[in-house]
Amino acid sequence: MRFPDNIQFYSEVKEHYDPKVGDYVGGPELVGEAIANVTETGTETSVQDFGDITAKNLVIRLVNDVDYKWAYLTVNGIEQKYKPITTRKPLKNNTFIVGEMNE
Repeated sequence: MRFPDNIQFYSEVKEHYDPKVGDYVGGPELVGEAIANVTETGTETSVQDFGDITAKNLVIRLVNDVDYKWAYLTVNGIEQKYKPITTRKPLKNNTFIVGEMNE
């Protein structure tokens, strides 16, 4: 299996004013990157598993474990954000199913 895609994981803390620093702190922060194999879930699978085909869902297969907390991810530096739906750990690799976030 090839892993041609680059995934960026972000944590998200509400941005707030910190009087000690004298500026706003928080907001999206890059917590990690990984190489992955990314594919779309098919229409039939989306309907069976999620009951909906209006949101785009991706299957992301990673070589290594993700050992940090993350709120959303992006694929190949594109602005579209994806939220976690489920995680699976088969014998080889790690698999995430993520769904498109509409802001």
